[in-house]
Amino acid sequence: MIDLLSEAMESCVMLNKSVIDDDYGGEKTVWTEGASFQAAFEFNASIQAKIAQAQGATDMYTVTTRRIKTLEYHDVFKRLSDGKIFRVTSDGQDKKTPRSAGLDMRVVTAEEFVPAGD
Repeated sequence: MIDLLSEAMESCVMLNKSVIDDDYGGEKTVWTEGASFQAAFEFNASIQAKIAQAQGATDMYTVTTRRIKTLEYHDVFKRLSDGKIFRVTSDGQDKKTPRSAGLDMRVVTAEEFVPAGD
């Protein structure tokens, strides 16, 4: 039986940051795709978020995964459906359902993110 949370899940992939030599005596940042996982997204359209956006903040989201996937503060990942990149802004250990719960979920906040790189 498929539940609503499962239906809302989308394919995502972790992005791993590496700093490598640029062959000119300097360095460059490279982002590579890592482990894949499923997540559901909710855009934060609260009045507080709108005020923050007007002051230059990026769009904020609530991201829900299964308990098995712990997103850490400042993890970077990409939603495959549209290529949008996110950076986690909370700790994945803070909000999760207990193992005895019927819902299997873990929740973090995330912002839209543009990775620095060459």
